[in-house]
Amino acid sequence: MPIANSPLIERIARVLAARDLSSNANGTDASAGAQVDQRWPDRRADALAILHELREPDPAMADAGDVEIWRNMVQAALGDA
Repeated sequence: MPIANSPLIERIARVLAARDLSSNANGTDASAGAQVDQRWPDRRADALAILHELREPDPAMADAGDVEIWRNMVQAALGDA
């Protein structure tokens, strides 16, 4: 299974920044990579809020796997913050 090299908080913040900037989403920049690199820290608080909300799985998620493992993994990501 592939493992990401960057922290989850950063990856979520980058997605949020890219969504605002990139023409592939809501933005207008056809090549927003450099702007995302510069602006993702501005979305860090939003990323943390999202991850805090994800601490508890919903019923479908709980049925699909181990709830304690999920909680531990999300808490580990928050611990990096």
